[in-house]
Amino acid sequence: MGVLQSIAEPRDLRGLSDEDLALLASEIRDLLISSCAPSGGHLGPNLGVVELTMAIHRVFDSPRDRVVFDTGHQAYVHKMLTGRAAAFDRLRQEGGLSGYPSQSESEHDIVENSHASTALSYADGLAKAYAIRGEDRHVVAVIGDGALTGGMAWEALNNIAVADDSRVVIVVNDNGRSYTPTIGGLTTALTALRTSPRYEPLLDAVKKRLNAVPGVGHAAYDALHAMKKGLKDAVAPQGLFEDLGLKYVGPVDGHDRHALEQALAQAKGFNGPVIVHAITRKGFGYDAAERHEADQFHQVGPFDLETGVSTPKGRIWTDFFSEEMLELGAERSDIVGISAAMVHPVGLAEFAARYPDRLFDVGIAEQHAVTSAAGLAMGGLHPVVAIYATFLNRAFDQVLMDCALHRCGVTFVLDRAGVTGDDGASHNGMWDMSILQVVPGLRLAAPRDGARVRELLREAVDVSDAPTVLRLPKGPPPADIPAIDRAGGADVLVRSGERDVLIVAVGAMAEVAVDVAQRLVAQGIGVTVVDPRWVKPVDAGVVELARTHRFVVSVEDNGEIGGCGAVLLQTLNAAGVTTPFRLHAIPQQFLDHAKRARILERIGLTPQAIALRIVEDVTAASEGQPTGRSTV
Repeated sequence: MGVLQSIAEPRDLRGLSDEDLALLASEIRDLLISSCAPSGGHLGPNLGVVELTMAIHRVFDSPRDRVVFDTGHQAYVHKMLTGRAAAFDRLRQEGGLSGYPSQSESEHDIVENSHASTALSYADGLAKAYAIRGEDRHVVAVIGDGALTGGMAWEALNNIAVADDSRVVIVVNDNGRSYTPTIGGLTTALTALRTSPRYEPLLDAVKKRLNAVPGVGHAAYDALHAMKKGLKDAVAPQGLFEDLGLKYVGPVDGHDRHALEQALAQAKGFNGPVIVHAITRKGFGYDAAERHEADQFHQVGPFDLETGVSTPKGRIWTDFFSEEMLELGAERSDIVGISAAMVHPVGLAEFAARYPDRLFDVGIAEQHAVTSAAGLAMGGLHPVVAIYATFLNRAFDQVLMDCALHRCGVTFVLDRAGVTGDDGASHNGMWDMSILQVVPGLRLAAPRDGARVRELLREAVDVSDAPTVLRLPKGPPPADIPAIDRAGGADVLVRSGERDVLIVAVGAMAEVAVDVAQRLVAQGIGVTVVDPRWVKPVDAGVVELARTHRFVVSVEDNGEIGGCGAVLLQTLNAAGVTTPFRLHAIPQQFLDHAKRARILERIGLTPQAIALRIVEDVTAASEGQPTGRSTV
């Protein structure tokens, strides 16, 4: 039996020999690689924190001492050491382990929101609560993968530093990267710490030399030791943290378990807020990951276990955006790009390579990205802010008050919108079309295929007096779905038989709606399918189509409350259109991780489920039964 199989809880680590611990680290890396190879996952970050996580669990007593992970994708090793190693064959699969901490999985997980730069705030609150309650407990906040570039982390540090009785140990997992190398002034400061000589070894060497000098050695050393703050600043510029009032330990080799345990034990003994600075390498221990230039296997799809070569994948929605940005960049010198530490995932890498002076990677700082974009627009440029849909949530105020209020021509491209699946509740981009509906003047487009990505992006960047949004789902788009007609600014995709049912299909759900139409036609029901293209504001052509049909159905992969269907219904009411209405959308709940197709099936957003409901509604209407104007 391997060492890892004997670990049911963190306490089991404490009786292991150095030899067993070295073997355990090797077994953990083997399991990480073999688990991620078939279906992907956050491999690189976890390879880099094996020894660090082991050391944390040997020094602290989880779950009494709380361990909070910032960017929770670096918690795979934590899961293995808390009794879940045997379940890694179903990592990120429906019914299996989540790719992030999960309260439902283990008492050792407390924070499962995987958005970056939040752990220090959680830790601050937890530690203050334990202090007020008189509980002897530590809180360990592991922050890394560029999360210190987020402003929220520094807001938390500002408060933690003045809480003298707050037993917070902040472990900075410094691998110099988020997805790609971390950027900004903070990087310069951390690099200075990372590359400077260690203070403690230098002081020991000086002590030995001075004490060997007869007569004056001891006195000289005592005087020097009294000036140690100045010496520390000279040989290891730690003022970045110490000037905040935080004790600092490090930098320490994040792959040297002995050194890590010593540093963590020292930090624990302070019984107050302290930072432990650990230097790690993303992808450590797997050559293919360490050599991977783009992101060191930060997040990988399926790959070959022996070679590390990724399984070929087809074109995704993001590729069409990426290509069109290059074309726009060549045509318009005012087009600039902004990314929040995700240049590659959001499709701006080629633009950055072609136009390096026109791409701004601001780090994990979405709020700053949006307001900086407003400034760029005020300065005569047209910024394109490419960001995951779920991460725009944290910058809503900036979209509303900084961009929209000032009528700034900023285009937002929201990647991974709608149901994303494998990464679970915190990564489904199902809130954006509800949140953005309340922003005055903002225009929102939802392309149905790759051709519409290009087309609508061009229309968006032509708007100079209001923010515009382009919404891109995850994965491959369908084959292009041509329009057969126009109704106002909307595309008519299907027109068959009588005007019985109008299906208003939003974005990626157009393919589903066309399939629904075919099923309804086979039942003798007349159908029109329309793609609004721009879903905010509601197009007058869609309103008139609704007026002339017997039943209206809207379909979207966004939350049902306040989304496109809900706003369409309000608009129809305001226009005096009383046509019965049915809304199909995502239930307003957090969705467990599973493949996108499986989630859509589970929530009833499949052609079969939608067609069946429409047939029931149409039948009820023909029999004189009330169908209502439902939003269910």
